[in-house]
Formats: sequence, C-alpha cells, structure tokens
Amino acid sequence: MGKKTPLYEKHVTLGAKIVPFAGFDMPVYYTSILEEVLLVRRRIGVFDVSHMGEIEVTGKDALEFVNYITTNNVFSLDEYQVQYSTMLYPHGGIVDDLLVYRLPDKVLLVVNAANTDKDFKWIVENKKGDVEIRNRSEEYFQLAIQGPPAEKVVQKIVDKDLSELPFYWSTFVKIEGKEFLLSRTGYTGEDGFEIYGEAELGKRVWDIVFEAGEDEGIGPAGLGARDTLRLEMKYCLYGNDIDETTTPLEAGLSWVVKMDKGEFIGRDALIKQKEDGIKRKLVCIELEGRNIARHGYKILKGGEEVGYITSGNWSPSVEKSIALGYVNVPHHKSGTEIEVDIRGRSVRGVIVKPPFYKNATHK
Repeated sequence: MGKKTPLYEKHVTLGAKIVPFAGFDMPVYYTSILEEVLLVRRRIGVFDVSHMGEIEVTGKDALEFVNYITTNNVFSLDEYQVQYSTMLYPHGGIVDDLLVYRLPDKVLLVVNAANTDKDFKWIVENKKGDVEIRNRSEEYFQLAIQGPPAEKVVQKIVDKDLSELPFYWSTFVKIEGKEFLLSRTGYTGEDGFEIYGEAELGKRVWDIVFEAGEDEGIGPAGLGARDTLRLEMKYCLYGNDIDETTTPLEAGLSWVVKMDKGEFIGRDALIKQKEDGIKRKLVCIELEGRNIARHGYKILKGGEEVGYITSGNWSPSVEKSIALGYVNVPHHKSGTEIEVDIRGRSVRGVIVKPPFYKNATHK
C-alpha cells in the first residue's frame, strides 16, 4: 500500500480507480480519461495534486541560493510571482522540473512527487550561504482547479479579486476565515488555480470548491486526464520526456535557462553543448490512425532509426494520435515525415509545431 493524500477518502467515495503512483495511492480516473480531458477543456475539473513536493528555502541568502540551483532567473521575480524552472546536474542532465514561488518570507519550490526525496537531498547537498531548507510536503494538501470558468468558480470562495491576479502569480487568500496560498498556474493549458493549505483542511476545501462549481458542471479529474492534457500542450513529464540523460536545451526548455544570470549548476555543460551543437530535439508527432506510440518506441526515417518516443496517447481534444519524442538533428523540423515502429509495424507520422491543442486558454 502506498501513502495516501489528505483527500484519499474523497476519491474512494467517488468510485475512482486507484493506482500506485510516485509512492502514493492516487486516482487515475473517476469516469474515464477521455471524459475527464474534455471536462477540463470544456467545463472545469479538479485534481488532487497533494502528492507533489513542497520544499521551503528561508534565510538571507535564499534567493541567491535558489538562483544557483535552478536555471531560470529567480531575481527577475517580484514578490508573489511564480516561474517554471529546472534543476540540473553538473553534466547538464535534469534533476527535476519545478515551480519557484517568490514569497515575502521564503522561496517555495514545488517539485514532482516521485522526485521529492531525491530533490531535497540534492538541494541540501548543494547548500550555500545562510539558508535553511525544509521539506514540508507532508504538511500540505494541494488542489488544482482547471478549466475555462476557473476564475468564476474560485472567485466565489476567496476574499481577493482574481481578475487582478495574472497567470503565474500567487497570493494569500482566506477561505472560510482560514489562510491559503493560491496561485494562477496549472499543467493543462487552461485557466486554473492551485490551492495550497494545511493537510487537515483539504477535505473541507474540496467540498467548498465542488459546491462553488456546481453550476459550471464541475467534476473530479484523475492522473490519466492530467497526463493527456499536459501532452496535448507539450508540457514535459519528468521520467518520460526529461530526466538526468536529457538537457533543457534538447527538450525545448531553453526559455527557462538564463545563461547570462551568472553561475548555476550545469551552466558550463550547457554552454559546451550549445558550442558543440545540439544533436537531438524533443518534437511533437501526429500519427496516422488510432495507433498509440508508447515510451521507448523507435522513430525511423527511411527505415533508419533517428530517435525514440517519450510520451504518446490518443488526444480527445484534437482527435488524433499524438506523441513526443527525441529526434536527431536535422530530422527534427516541422513537416518532416517519419515512421514509428509500433510492435514491429511501421506507422507513418509527421512532426508538427507545438502545442497539439491550439485552443487552450493559456498557450
């Protein structure tokens, strides 16, 4: 049996199919993955993401230290602003991708559930300056409310004007007199909010959110829908599309790498990779028919192996079979026709510009 989030009983009551994920027992779907993907695209879905890791960095050198262990520029953040970033090993491979919150009294790092312990150890091992590092993951619940009417629904339950909260910003709000951290972020491409609070308040907030969203057709969504939604947007999944063997430059994440900000772990390796020329790129592929390309399947060009699939699934939003994969340069350009070896059959595909789903609230 895995660990349980503070909302586990809610999932069981709703009849969710529970699967082991990142050491937790998590809902993969409630009705079906397909229905829950369309729920988020057309109406509003709620994800329990309490399994995610929350690591807090405090002390007078907190900003400088987080800037050293991540690739994006932490000093470009105003208070309450959030940024997407990566942490790298010295060889340029990715330790994890994460969100960095600049809060008045701390920097909050939100990391992938499967990597929380590894990340915490890595951060502590690289500690510099006057900082204190705490793994607070067990103390938090986290809800993600995603879909076009997200602002309208969440506005009903909080005491701040959400029309003034831009994408990738956060604020503290009160819900029934108790304080929570609210951010306008997400992993689906739709407008959405994430609520962080004390673990024991999770079930009550879940109920409040569902009451507020009843008129908008709110429903729960599981990990299966989350995975498909992020794939439709070409958002990377650690362990599939990025890991210690891939660099952010190969993965199309150079926009979160600020080479000119000064020293950070992995910088020298990335500079060298740029100078030598990047040999492969993570690309979007649309496949013929309903064939699903799975992680590890070979990508071919004229019968010759030129890459491999990292993620693949049927997309209900675009009604196509879609996949991500690393393809060797120069075969990585949009419009290039390739084949994917699916269990010994060569299935035709074409490389397309990201994202697959073009009508999301936030591109």
